[in-house]
Amino acid sequence: MTNTLRKFILALLPIAAFMACQKADYTYSSLPAKFIFENTYQAPALHTACNSTGEFCSITSDGKQFIFKGSKVTSTVNKTALTDYAGFYLGLSGLVVGLPSIPEIGKTESQIVCFDLACSNCYEDYNITKPLTLYNDGTAICASCKRTYDLNNTGFISNGKAGRPLYRYRVSYVNNTLVVSNR
Repeated sequence: MTNTLRKFILALLPIAAFMACQKADYTYSSLPAKFIFENTYQAPALHTACNSTGEFCSITSDGKQFIFKGSKVTSTVNKTALTDYAGFYLGLSGLVVGLPSIPEIGKTESQIVCFDLACSNCYEDYNITKPLTLYNDGTAICASCKRTYDLNNTGFISNGKAGRPLYRYRVSYVNNTLVVSNR
């Protein structure tokens, strides 16, 4: 091996090592989302979705209040000055929060999940936000592209044309406090 080739290979080793060590996380979307809600029992639809497997709840806002729409009940909670001061961002069209009836691969029990209420395929393909309709069976359907998403199975498409799963956000639920924070 020539001296020049050896120097070239040695120069490339740190770059190759750096690229090999990077861990790409494709589970969560990079879209902004921020929502903090304490005392979820104030919104029965949200409280049920966070504590009952197979239940999901959409979270939207009309500017004056938050609207929590579950499979059995719709709850509204007035926004406060503190909420506006802290700021919130409900993704593209709103959020979908729930406790899947099927644990994710590698987990022994279900953990709370959060998806965007917008169809990810319509947004990627046409740059438009088409809100999904939630159903009691743990699915969400886009009226535009007719895809059905399985909320119990990490937001993958269960019926319709192939495509990407729903956008997913980081979420935690501890002591009746829901925190969605993707930044």
